[in-house]
Amino acid sequence: MKAELEKMRSGELYSFADAEVLASIVRAQKLCARLRTMTIHDEDYREVLEELIPGIPQTSMICPPFHCDHGTGILLDENVFINYNATMLDSAFIRIGKNTKIGPNCQFYTPSHPMDYVERRKPQETGTPITIGEDCWLGGGVIVCPGVTIGNRCIVAAGSVVTKDIPDDSMVAGVPAEVKRILNV
Repeated sequence: MKAELEKMRSGELYSFADAEVLASIVRAQKLCARLRTMTIHDEDYREVLEELIPGIPQTSMICPPFHCDHGTGILLDENVFINYNATMLDSAFIRIGKNTKIGPNCQFYTPSHPMDYVERRKPQETGTPITIGEDCWLGGGVIVCPGVTIGNRCIVAAGSVVTKDIPDDSMVAGVPAEVKRILNV
């Protein structure tokens, strides 16, 4: 029988009231709270960030405050920059490709709750991964919904809500975000 954390990472329905899942959330909350009192220039900033997001490259940076559910579901490549006040609900993996810039107040949501209202009363959900390609730029206040893949070299206009996959070399805007033009490469 799979543990709830295993179910969470594999996209199955899982209980977020499970003790192991809750411990992961509490761990992340404590580390995020520590980051909120720091600047990127503080001596122990990098140590706390690496504890929150294991494997984060030295060339990638997150400006506090930062919010996440687990931290262990966030996979950043080289030279990723995430500006102030990002929220990453990482019950499923959130992958961000190299050289990508994330504006302030961006939000990444991998969880989904059951559609049936009776099932939704239970402490359960599923998670669907989010993937952001290389060399992308997401403007301030962008929301990325569960299961979305944004291709390489894309620009997402500030305030957009991305509800479906975006092909490489696209500039998108709106609610929901739509391709406004193909970028010249």
